[in-house]
Amino acid sequence: MLEAANRLTFLTTFIPPKLRNIKEQEFNYKAAPGKWSKKQILGHLIDSATNNHQRFIRIQFEDKPIVYYEQDEWNNAAHYNEFDSRQLIDFWKDYNRLLIELIKKIPEDKLSNLGLLKDKSSAPLFWYITDYVDHLEHHLQQLVKY
Repeated sequence: MLEAANRLTFLTTFIPPKLRNIKEQEFNYKAAPGKWSKKQILGHLIDSATNNHQRFIRIQFEDKPIVYYEQDEWNNAAHYNEFDSRQLIDFWKDYNRLLIELIKKIPEDKLSNLGLLKDKSSAPLFWYITDYVDHLEHHLQQLVKY
């Protein structure tokens, strides 16, 4: 899990300055109805951090918890396009820094504990952690090149 923590450390160090360089008009722009703006993609990453925070904790002590969310509904209800970009960028960075410390402290024997996906299939905690970072990197590539 050190690799996942290191990847997150890299991202939280190098991505925020790149995000801050995006002009507000570009950050808010939606290519088509039903498509997310860059700001909404960043909001989605905050929602993902929120839900994965629960997974990373609950899978350690609950028997196969299920944590999922309806991403479009969360994004719509949060009104991310109305937020100040700097606030979203800073919150995303700080939340992921918290997750880095959490990941580093998960006991190794807990990494094989299972959580349930929306389809009721199961996956071990270490999968959720690496999947979270992969998902994060995928969306960050939509926002900035690094």
